[in-house]
Amino acid sequence: MKKNILFVALLAATLCSCDQFGNKKADESAQLMLDSLQRIIDEKDVELDDIMGSINEVQEGIRRINEAQGRVTIADGNRESASSKEVIRENMEFIQEAMQQNRDMIAQLKEKLRTSTFNADKLAKTIENLQRQVEEQAARIQELEAAIADRDTLLAAQGEQISSLTAENASKAATVAEQDKELNTAWFVFGTTKELKEQKILTKGDVLKNGDFNKDYFTRIDIRYDKEIKLYSKSAKLLTSHPAGSYNLLKDREGQYELHITDPARFWSVSKYLVVQVK
Repeated sequence: MKKNILFVALLAATLCSCDQFGNKKADESAQLMLDSLQRIIDEKDVELDDIMGSINEVQEGIRRINEAQGRVTIADGNRESASSKEVIRENMEFIQEAMQQNRDMIAQLKEKLRTSTFNADKLAKTIENLQRQVEEQAARIQELEAAIADRDTLLAAQGEQISSLTAENASKAATVAEQDKELNTAWFVFGTTKELKEQKILTKGDVLKNGDFNKDYFTRIDIRYDKEIKLYSKSAKLLTSHPAGSYNLLKDREGQYELHITDPARFWSVSKYLVVQVK
């Protein structure tokens, strides 16, 4: 640029000299040269401004990619949350687009410099440096993508493991609950001698001696909670064996018997079936 300015100054001095000698034709020729030189200078200025603008755009793209990479790294610390996953997805999409824009811009810069009239070694080195930064940045982004993929794989495996453990624990809990329910389940029935015989519960004076008695005739209870059984009769006799002192046969206000189990563990220790004969 300094050479261009010096050339213009010299040409202007030549014009002044031509005026002194009154050489009109030479003056017109010099003016044409000056106009031509000014157009060349203007064109070079536009060309240089275009190249520098493109360089600035690439540098700004690199800066914005670095910011987006920082946001991804921060969000990756809490990868489990839905909001963090969305932040990572949006920023990674932006990074990929910005990286491609930078690559395209550098390719355009190289072409502009190749067809330029500048002898611009410094500009060539600047573009090479930008390309190196973009390539280094691309390598870091690849590492980040690999780290995110590895973490996603790990989280998926952990999620499957947790789901499996949850299902297994639920199954175990259900099994334990069912076993506990069975352990605390008992059956009782009360009826007249005739009713008990009809259901084959009482056979020739023996109670529950045959396995073909009608089990559906019994009522199921939970021995942890069901400790009082109304018999609705003024006459009651336990036909099954239950330890003395583990229960009481008491009458209500109407004189009907109720069975009060005072020690469930002992009462049901001999048999989980209770048969009461009433009248």
